[in-house]
Amino acid sequence: MSNIMASGADASTMPGLKSDQLFINLGPQHPSTHGVLRIGLTINGEVIVNAVPDIGYLHRGTEKLAEVRNYHHCVVLTDRWDYVAAMPNNLVFCLAAEKLMGVKATPRADALRVIMCEMNRVASHLLFFGTYGIDLGAYTPFLYAFREREMILDLFEMICGARLTYNYIRLGGVMTDASEDWLKRTKEFVEYFKPRLDEYDTLLTYNPIFMARTQGVGIVSPEEAVGWALSGPNLRGSGVNHDVRKSDPYSGYENYEFDVPLGKTGSCWDRYFCRVQEMRQSIRIIEAAIAKLPAGPFMAPGVAKIPKPAPGEAYAHVEGARGDLGIYLASDGGISPFRMHVHAPSFINLAMLQEKLVGMKVSDVIALLGSIDIVLGEVDR
Repeated sequence: MSNIMASGADASTMPGLKSDQLFINLGPQHPSTHGVLRIGLTINGEVIVNAVPDIGYLHRGTEKLAEVRNYHHCVVLTDRWDYVAAMPNNLVFCLAAEKLMGVKATPRADALRVIMCEMNRVASHLLFFGTYGIDLGAYTPFLYAFREREMILDLFEMICGARLTYNYIRLGGVMTDASEDWLKRTKEFVEYFKPRLDEYDTLLTYNPIFMARTQGVGIVSPEEAVGWALSGPNLRGSGVNHDVRKSDPYSGYENYEFDVPLGKTGSCWDRYFCRVQEMRQSIRIIEAAIAKLPAGPFMAPGVAKIPKPAPGEAYAHVEGARGDLGIYLASDGGISPFRMHVHAPSFINLAMLQEKLVGMKVSDVIALLGSIDIVLGEVDR
């Protein structure tokens, strides 16, 4: 990441341009695109000879903010990292804090956490599916994807009152229980959504123009993927079988049967296809979790008061929508974390741009960038 700059750069910071080379800025774009990321590109004709990602436009210092907030209040900060999939953010902080506190969520809370995180994974991948199509010139899939995504957000709003920053998963459990009506509507959505995935394949996955734009483009070998410490669909798209839900299960994931989709060549299409297949697997998990949802309380006793964990350290990680999302917490015995650090998959996945873009055509930049599926709120924090 040594070449990723924290502040702006222009042609004057790129010395040695040859007469047939041009330095151009890609971005920063509006947050409603892939985020406020800027890439300084040096091009020779249509071929990229140097690429420098420029990050930091959304930096808010949340790791430092955690040091002056109690553990309950820190959960609110997590919603703002990967704001497209905030439930896993809530969960990973709570898992790390619960380790410090010596608290275990109830079985019902664990099942509800799994349901929410998998629904959020589907919502996140739907956003990717729709916007990636737009990136490459296909507008119609976006309309289909957002139709289904809105249904998921309606369910989230019904249970926690929010559609983006949920703050639903809390220390020791969840904010509120799932009613029978909510579970019924969720099952109805699942049944409605299953055939939609086949529609997506017809619309985009096997569209000849889309395949021509993505297959064989931005290939990342398994060795490269491991060397860059990629995770999530970006790692599995290169054929590396690693999923935290399988390798280090949490919240009862070991009790659910699901497959881990893998790519074959590590191309943009493989990374895309892994996400589409992951939606199918998330639906399997949601169905199973609802079918055997345990009875009992949704919150562990004794965590409503402001906790003061004993001095120590804890680390927890989950399989977020963008990869291996981790939290390190250190306690000095006070009501606030002494130190919090976020292991952000988007930040790590972004690092490959500066090498993989070199030698590519300008028209393929967005194909590669979109296939990585970064969220700049998580990159910058």
